[in-house]
Amino acid sequence: MRNDDKTVMRVRTGADLLIESILTNGADTIFGYPGGAVLPIYDALYSAKIKHVLTRHEQGAVHAAEGYARVSGKPGVVLVTSGPGATNVVTGLLDAMMDSLPLVVITGQVASGFIGTDAFQEADVLGITAPTTKHSFQIKRTSDIPRIVKEAFHIATTGRPGPVIVDIPKDLASQIIDQVPDDEMNLPGYCVKDDLDIDLLQVKRLGEALSASRRPVILAGAGVIHSKASELLLEVAEKFNVPVVNTLLGLGSFPADHRLFLGMGGMHGTYAANMAITECDLLVNFGARFDDRLTGNLAKFAPNAKVAHVDIDPSELGKNVKTDIPVEGDAKAVLNSLLMGSYPSPDTEDWRKLTAKNKMAYPLQYKVEDNQILPQQMVEWLHDYTKGEAIVVTDVGQHQMWAAQYYSFTKPNRFVTSGGLGTMGFGFPAAIGAQIAEPEKTVVAVLGDGGFQMTLQELAVVKERHLPLKVVILNNQVLGMVRQWQETFYEERYSESLIPVQPDFVKLAESYGIKGVRVDTEQEARQILAETMTNNEPIVIDCRVKKLENVCPMVAPGKGLNEMLGVKA
Repeated sequence: MRNDDKTVMRVRTGADLLIESILTNGADTIFGYPGGAVLPIYDALYSAKIKHVLTRHEQGAVHAAEGYARVSGKPGVVLVTSGPGATNVVTGLLDAMMDSLPLVVITGQVASGFIGTDAFQEADVLGITAPTTKHSFQIKRTSDIPRIVKEAFHIATTGRPGPVIVDIPKDLASQIIDQVPDDEMNLPGYCVKDDLDIDLLQVKRLGEALSASRRPVILAGAGVIHSKASELLLEVAEKFNVPVVNTLLGLGSFPADHRLFLGMGGMHGTYAANMAITECDLLVNFGARFDDRLTGNLAKFAPNAKVAHVDIDPSELGKNVKTDIPVEGDAKAVLNSLLMGSYPSPDTEDWRKLTAKNKMAYPLQYKVEDNQILPQQMVEWLHDYTKGEAIVVTDVGQHQMWAAQYYSFTKPNRFVTSGGLGTMGFGFPAAIGAQIAEPEKTVVAVLGDGGFQMTLQELAVVKERHLPLKVVILNNQVLGMVRQWQETFYEERYSESLIPVQPDFVKLAESYGIKGVRVDTEQEARQILAETMTNNEPIVIDCRVKKLENVCPMVAPGKGLNEMLGVKA
């Protein structure tokens, strides 16, 4: 928004109508990057009462919107130009689609008369984005703008959340309007159940199965967080005395310090969590996809269990894992119904003793070395100096798994990461979006040196917006997860995974006017964390960690969850 003497009387255009419609639907922030096809919209933004965050690349804009959406629970809004502007957001669209994040992405388009002529910066946005979005619109008439924008927000936020594209030709954004069109939605093919509209018979079957089980496990995913059902999950777990396992994206939906919590499950899950899934007689999945990184070898996944799956997206029920009790519906409504029902608690005492014994006997661990920092240590120190209250945003790779394993999340909406797509470059701009969504909270971007270099230009946004973002680079000078796989499965042939030539991250931060420090010892790390984690200034910490450290435990491809590598008593 601008308030200077360049604001002049303007005629009302389709671009004004677009911005007004975005505001009407509750948005307060747009992440974007201007270009020719969206110049009318940016002209309308000049004096509009909405915050615009100028990222330095369109990929930064869409990932920032994802971080904003994940933390705030509101849809992230993106505005980019046609052609390369639109194609640069495709990765973020698919990332949001796979992780169920609500986005409304406005893409500029060439003027209506030039569509299909291979005009300058023309791209078939609807064709390109069809597999990566929940729905795509192209505006054909200026009068359709309020309705389409309202429909876009509705589709993005209802049912299973996801990204929606609104493609607007430049001539329609420039077209003068003389009245406000109607915004009544018309979505005859889009049917979403009410949050309270659940199959009570299936819920009854689930409740009875819980009461009859002797070795039950709850698997809690991001759906619990999206539905704001974490407190209800805790009540259900305690009512039925059921141990709880989190997915990567579900971390924080159940307190990590609770007696029933077994840790994260899957490829880099804890021994206690993976063995509980393997040995249970009832697996109850609330709001998680049964993806391969969670299940391992499907033939060996929960082999003796009856499987119940609660998901708002019916297409996920029975898709990968045979489901005995499918329950379509919002996790919050199903959990509440279980609490309201008169289902006796099962006798799980022996089972809980076994899972607790596994948790005690096979904890996450690492071998301390005197002469260098281990990445696991740095994550634990971060937890100490932020008192476990920070919003932690990661990129993708080894550092992501160490953050998931060692930060110990006790509250929802405190962990932001790319799960389904595994997008390197996601973490830093997503942290910017998270900080904008929660300006009073400590936000820590835990990054690898590889992923940070993909989107580090967004340091300009941190400086420009005066964001107190804390950037911690776990710098091992390698593409860590690639190198670990090459060590484990390719006889240590480190093909293009070692990256010794890097920028000086301290000087890089300083070039943007941001404080940068390098730490090589525990004393240096603890000192800088004590000084910076609670202040209102941004910082980039280049933490040099052990180069060849591996993430353990690990389930190799084709193996079952009970066949973990790197497990030690």
